[in-house]
Amino acid sequence: MKITFHGAAETTTGSQHLLEVNGQRILLDCGLYQGHRGDAFERNRHFPFDPKELDAVVLSHAHIDHSGNLPNLVKQGYEGNIYATDATRDLCSVMLPDSAHIQESDVQWLNKKRAKQGLPLLEPAYNRMDAEKCLRQFVTLNYNRPMLVADGVKFTFIDAGHILGAAQVILDIDDRETGKKSRLLFSGDVGRPKSDLLNPPEPSEGIDYVIMESTYGGREHELENASDDHLCEIINATLERNGKILIPSFAVERTQQLLYSLNKLRDSNCFPPIPIFVDSPLAVSATEIFRLHPECFNQEVYQFLFEKRNPFGFEGLRFIREANESRQLNDLKEPAIIIAASGMCESGRILHHLRNHVGEATTTVLFVGYCAEHTLGWKLRNGARKVNILGDEFVVNARIEILDSYSGHADHSKLLDWFSRVGGSKKEVFLVHGEPERSEAFRAALAPKHTSGKVRVAKLHESVTL
Repeated sequence: MKITFHGAAETTTGSQHLLEVNGQRILLDCGLYQGHRGDAFERNRHFPFDPKELDAVVLSHAHIDHSGNLPNLVKQGYEGNIYATDATRDLCSVMLPDSAHIQESDVQWLNKKRAKQGLPLLEPAYNRMDAEKCLRQFVTLNYNRPMLVADGVKFTFIDAGHILGAAQVILDIDDRETGKKSRLLFSGDVGRPKSDLLNPPEPSEGIDYVIMESTYGGREHELENASDDHLCEIINATLERNGKILIPSFAVERTQQLLYSLNKLRDSNCFPPIPIFVDSPLAVSATEIFRLHPECFNQEVYQFLFEKRNPFGFEGLRFIREANESRQLNDLKEPAIIIAASGMCESGRILHHLRNHVGEATTTVLFVGYCAEHTLGWKLRNGARKVNILGDEFVVNARIEILDSYSGHADHSKLLDWFSRVGGSKKEVFLVHGEPERSEAFRAALAPKHTSGKVRVAKLHESVTL
């Protein structure tokens, strides 16, 4: 059995891990790499393996850094099944076409500038038709329903508690060549044990090998009970400046979590009435899908849905689908909260809102989730005074606020807790999905606690034989 880490190794994006056993090739996740635009263009177009030679793809969840390159994989010749939970497939049905649309729109915007400069024109990695074709290859099953995926390989999804439908993947492997049987756990992205919306991550048993995310290694989130108070303070402070609050937010999970919090805070009268806009067709569609999967909600949200009202809808909230309605928000003079994708500020409508308002001292840009290194969001979070947005430079006068308590990822302590609930020998642990310093910080904390096995940080394109 051999595993090669072709993505989300030494970085947090582009999750792709190739398992080879019994002459079969199984790909765990197929995400888009997000980072320097030129580097991302190249890495996302060229796979370090032949898609035609894959036998199966198993998808942990729908976030674009885990699912976003599936249409390109199919476009380049992959014809096998893509296994996912029901909720993950439903989210991908809107997220992958949206990803294609964003790529098409961004390339069109960039090509206008490149044409004027005499530079060669760019093409998106895939289009919306490619995304639709990819969805035909999805095969869905729910948590705790084992399935034979290849000769000698059975997999089971268990709840990861990260986003709607997110799964940890357990692979029971019978290696015909060595005669060895083993159990491999791919964590996917580990959720928080006390999510505002979802059930906690499930424990697992009998695990021999672990591929584990380490996004928040060495970092702790703000206390959960302080997040709503902090959000109220940010809203009220911005209202005093008669400004707008721009929230770059992932359309899936983070936006719905924010809406649920704003819904509850509005009921408590912690801030005066203020227009709230969700300016993202994807977030609008994803919110509708959330209501179709109450089986994923924790007990509080489940009861809220059936006993009170829609957790993700309230008076003063407006969902924006059409581009012309989005542009009209630029003319809005009064204070407002605008939630728009993408969370890392690398694409989507948030870029146009930032172009119009990042230079205004009355504006607050509120980050509620992780931003990969070198993305625009990462630069703003880290205090950049000048940023490039869609080819033009802007001075940053807006106030930058960070609320990591809304993150869907387990932080350092909760990752350690999650690992303690993974039963078995755990002879080898490979840390992925983290910037180098984060993965190393988590390795340094985990290794002394896990003396019965090896813990190491996976390297990009590194292969290990087990």
